[in-house]
Amino acid sequence: MKTNRLAREKSPYLLQHQHNPVDWFPWGEEAFARARAEKKPIFLSIGYSTCHWCHVMERESFENEAIAAQLNADFVSIKVDREERPDVDRLYMTFIQATTGSGGWPLNVFLTPELKPFFGGTYFPPENRWGRAGLPSVLSQIAQAWRETPERLLAHGTQVVGALAESAAQAPDEEGDKTFPSRDWMETAVARLARQYDEEWGGFSDAPKFPRPSALYLLLRHQAAAGDSAAHGPLAHQARSMALHTLEAMARGGMYDHLGGGFHRYSVDRYWHVPHFEKMLYDQALLAVAYLEGCQCAAASPDHAASALAETARGILDYVARDLSAPEGGFYSAEDADSPLPETPEEKGEGAFYTWRAEEIDAALSPGAASLFRLAYGVEAEGNAPAESDPHGELRGKNTLILRHDAEELTRRTGGSPETVRDSLAASRARLFALRSERPRPHLDDKIITAWNGLMISAYARAAHRLPPPAEGPSDLERARKAAAFLRAHLWRDGQLYRIYREGTGPIRGLADDYAFLIAGLLDLYEAGGGIEWLQWAVELQETMDTLFGDPVHGGYFSTTGKDPSLFLRVKEDYDGAEPSPNSVAALNTLRLGAMLDQPAWRERGEATLRAFSRQLQQQPGAMPQMFTALDFLLAPPVQIVLSGSNPGPYLRIIRERFRPNQVILFADQAEGSRWLGERLDFIRALPDPGEKTLAYRCEAFACRQPEETPEAFRRSLES
Repeated sequence: MKTNRLAREKSPYLLQHQHNPVDWFPWGEEAFARARAEKKPIFLSIGYSTCHWCHVMERESFENEAIAAQLNADFVSIKVDREERPDVDRLYMTFIQATTGSGGWPLNVFLTPELKPFFGGTYFPPENRWGRAGLPSVLSQIAQAWRETPERLLAHGTQVVGALAESAAQAPDEEGDKTFPSRDWMETAVARLARQYDEEWGGFSDAPKFPRPSALYLLLRHQAAAGDSAAHGPLAHQARSMALHTLEAMARGGMYDHLGGGFHRYSVDRYWHVPHFEKMLYDQALLAVAYLEGCQCAAASPDHAASALAETARGILDYVARDLSAPEGGFYSAEDADSPLPETPEEKGEGAFYTWRAEEIDAALSPGAASLFRLAYGVEAEGNAPAESDPHGELRGKNTLILRHDAEELTRRTGGSPETVRDSLAASRARLFALRSERPRPHLDDKIITAWNGLMISAYARAAHRLPPPAEGPSDLERARKAAAFLRAHLWRDGQLYRIYREGTGPIRGLADDYAFLIAGLLDLYEAGGGIEWLQWAVELQETMDTLFGDPVHGGYFSTTGKDPSLFLRVKEDYDGAEPSPNSVAALNTLRLGAMLDQPAWRERGEATLRAFSRQLQQQPGAMPQMFTALDFLLAPPVQIVLSGSNPGPYLRIIRERFRPNQVILFADQAEGSRWLGERLDFIRALPDPGEKTLAYRCEAFACRQPEETPEAFRRSLES
């Protein structure tokens, strides 16, 4: 087969395009030099390997010989994997959103040879249809404009870059410098979420409906800060109710994989019914934490079942352990939405691996078990996708499993006992999971991304003392440790992080999100009892991040180092979307480190980051819910839990029973770790030797109460 330059790359997404007739270049100087030498505009196409519409556009356009001939004749064509180069993606996504009002993938942008954007969009069909210009038409018009009036396009590109640079360079105004974010702003953000809330189905939009874990984190912290006191009004109680209802609704819906665990990307409808079937590592990590926090909050609420939320968290973690874990210890990036169709294996369809025809279930199970399973999971003879959720008829006759009735509801409907119903459903799920495992699996993107691995380390570390241990394999804490050790061995070189591992360490240096997300994961791993070495590495990483990305004048962090000449703009991310902004995560990291190690400089850096985004937090509080978690930590009294002795596990389990977001945990185990901490914290050096006991201290501002000598006494102390 004919190949292009992408055959030399390691990115699964770029390799998917290696046999296209398009003369693709990877992002780099070879492509830029060709464009300058031939005085041609650049066609930049950005996507990722599990992107459904990226696959569609490849099949329709980039495998089309005629369209490829147009691109090869008139343009220099560049392919970028957005997961490898989120810095490139963010830059040109900013342009597309500013000029069209929307964005998405595939992202297709036309650039001058100097890399300045002048036109672009997302998906272009292969011909004019659906009210959208087809790619051939767009290529023809731009090629003609470039031949006849290139100066206009060059001037427009320069103008666009200037406007984007001016917007990005805006420092906080003088009044903003004086106004520090307050808890009132946090309440305003919660009130806006309440206005957007779907009271029937949960979530904060109509359709499509995306999970947004950072919004759930904010809601749970608002309730925890305000408590249930009537003095704080109904919003605090409503905040917890909105979060828990949303978590429960997502877990019952088709976005959750009821056979294999884990969540799909988003729901195409408001009911959480029909998902977009790709599975992303970052979703698993962020949602696992949301469910862990949810079950901690539900433990204090008679209206919600903590056990069901904990079961969902365990399902997420078991899925990642089984299907997204590298043998060496890291976590893979994603699984595709598309997979081969059973009836025509040479073709792929979205959700083919996950959906079921009613007759398949009837054939796999006994009549009684099949009847009960179909009732429980909404399986219908003609398929269960509502017409508005399946406009192209791709799911006609197929069923996406949805938990319509739980064991208690089924018991009331069918008689018998809840135990019998649960046992039957569990056996049916196991049987169908085994059958599904024989189907061709969706494509696995097996690159290991530092940032997303940091998120997943957080999830496993925070699960370690809250969930029952997994049924098989390493413990949650061991998985977190193993992943951290993998990153340190393969993606930490000469005092800097690297972003990608696939068949070896890739050349791309870490970006701000790689540092921020990994630091957060290491702090969680340390607090789970993972070992002092992870806190030490977190300190080293934070110091490096401050040097490479910090803005010492206005606060906050740039996404890039500013050392790449191909990027015409340095930006500070200010939106907590599918992934949180590195600024939001870094603000909390620095505040946590300040509280752990009594370092005012880090607390000041956290405050400076909050101040840098004060205008955004005040004017658009819904844009950065994760940043408010840092503000919540800052405004809470600093609490340190110090565990001294060799058996902290029982105390850690008590700490994780309830939702206590604004405390830090330190270990004084009279070993090397204690000596390292003691060099930084006088009160650690002063603690007495616990002997054979394990003692638990509750400290505020590093002034400690008398220690508790038993887990039960410690529980009473925390609850009081």
